[in-house]
Amino acid sequence: MGYSSLAECIQDLERNQHLVRITREVDPYLEMAAIHLRVFKHGGPAVLFENVKGSPFPAVSNLFGTMDRCRFMFRDTLDKVKLLVNLKKDPLLAIKHPAKYLLAVKALPRSSGASAIANETVIDQLPQIQSWPNDGGAFILLPQVYTEDVDSPGVMHSNLGCYRIQMSGNEYVSNAELGLHYQIHRGIGVHQAKSDALGKPLKVSIFVGGPPAHTLASIMPLPEGLSELTFAGALNNRRFRYSRRDGYVISSEADFVLTGEVHPGETKPEGPFGDHLGYYSLQHNFPVMKVHKVYHRKDAIWPFTVVGRPPQEDTQFGSLIHEITGPVIPSEVPGLKEVNAVDAAGVHPLMLAIGSERYTPYSEDRRPQEILTIANHMLGFGQMSLAKYLFITENGDNPDLSVNNIEKYLRHVLERIDLTRDLHFHTNHTMDTLDYSGTGLNSGSKVVLASAGQKRRELAKELPANMSLPSEFTNPKTVLPGILAVNAPTYIDEKTTNFQLTGFGESASNLISEGFPLIVLCDNSDFLAESLNNFLWVTFTRSNPASDLHGVDSFTENKHWGCRGSMIIDARTKPHHAPLLELEPSVEKKVDGLGAAGQPLQGII
Repeated sequence: MGYSSLAECIQDLERNQHLVRITREVDPYLEMAAIHLRVFKHGGPAVLFENVKGSPFPAVSNLFGTMDRCRFMFRDTLDKVKLLVNLKKDPLLAIKHPAKYLLAVKALPRSSGASAIANETVIDQLPQIQSWPNDGGAFILLPQVYTEDVDSPGVMHSNLGCYRIQMSGNEYVSNAELGLHYQIHRGIGVHQAKSDALGKPLKVSIFVGGPPAHTLASIMPLPEGLSELTFAGALNNRRFRYSRRDGYVISSEADFVLTGEVHPGETKPEGPFGDHLGYYSLQHNFPVMKVHKVYHRKDAIWPFTVVGRPPQEDTQFGSLIHEITGPVIPSEVPGLKEVNAVDAAGVHPLMLAIGSERYTPYSEDRRPQEILTIANHMLGFGQMSLAKYLFITENGDNPDLSVNNIEKYLRHVLERIDLTRDLHFHTNHTMDTLDYSGTGLNSGSKVVLASAGQKRRELAKELPANMSLPSEFTNPKTVLPGILAVNAPTYIDEKTTNFQLTGFGESASNLISEGFPLIVLCDNSDFLAESLNNFLWVTFTRSNPASDLHGVDSFTENKHWGCRGSMIIDARTKPHHAPLLELEPSVEKKVDGLGAAGQPLQGII
């Protein structure tokens, strides 16, 4: 089935026990987010907040909170959309099987004269949702930001992206300005650059709500040439309907549409914002949007989500994206078999891949060759280019290896990697906008860790009986086979770290032969060893390869860095890191009452 509105979807979810209503007044300042986080954590339903303090509009969250619910909403179209995406893999399929691929034509966006978006309001009447105590203000958390290419105007060359929008706070003029935050490698940046070059403002339409397929389309990293509007139509089994008003595109089935312009060179401080890496992204200058109009449909509903340390609701977006586009990726990057941007590590900080190694099949000396070519291709391809740590291996002697079994994958790599040869750095590089482990906004480094060939070492599961470390390095813990976490002194600076590691390296000189090729220096080794997710999150969000990857008996030869002993990742908290997200105790206590007897979320939170 295809939904013609968000309200229709909500009715469908409620009929099938996928949604609960909260009728009492709920505060958009922290309380709504706290409820959402609890419900998501317990695998609960979507939540309709009927009475939002300070706003005439109800709000809904956790629509995408479980994969079961996602598959329910797209139950009639998910498999068909996979076929549509496969056209990129083999365009001849449409000729060979025209009936099967007719969906591609039926999904084309459609101009519609009449629109249900007939009412107007102002920004401060929208639900002013603030998720974390130190956020800079209220944000739109599931926007569909629409822009067009000034060189090729029209919907088929448009970009629809999900970029956070700040509605209040900082220096924004109330009801007249919005903060438009977007990360590097996003399509809207190309559109703005072209408009700026002509000295013209960029027209922007922000759609909020509408059929859930429209929201997912704005998040999808689609293959080049496939329009987000076409994808939305295919996934909703209903063509994306739009009209034009005052020169702006209006989504006819959205709940809200905010229109305005971004003028060349005009920016204002945006943020802070509690983001999906589990830290605050800090305040920086980003484009400011001059508001033209705020439209809404009758009985409009405001959808939102909350991000924080993964997993959160956006984890389900990632799972859906992988399910839909995963089979296409190998056709885009020759030789690539599998890839996993690890959600528990914040997605871009850690990527795992399996590739082919066919360059010298006649050679007995199996070493990374083709997989290095594949790695370079990946680091220049779409969102994969934002990977910070890229592990890549070939699976010739382990055909059942999968990037989705992270523990077994890491074991395979650490058993085979040659640390004198197989680490390849990219320094002074671009990095994910939200990652503050590097040297500045969008700045840091990358490393490719490649492995091939036969197993070269056995990994240890227990600490060596004769292990002795300098007194300031304490509480060593085995995290996974071959991976050791050690409490290190509080980080001061690079010079102090190098001095400390001199003594540490002398004591740890035999750890690689004892089966520990990877040592992680941290603030709390018990926390790292507690779970795989804790290890992934701390290790890869709190380290910048060029400055925080060290080694026992390290060397530089012909500008290549390696180590003869164990590799050391310094994952301590550092002064330049962004602050950790923490819940507000008073709000948590208030939310506890919603789980009491007689409340709609009893047994859920």
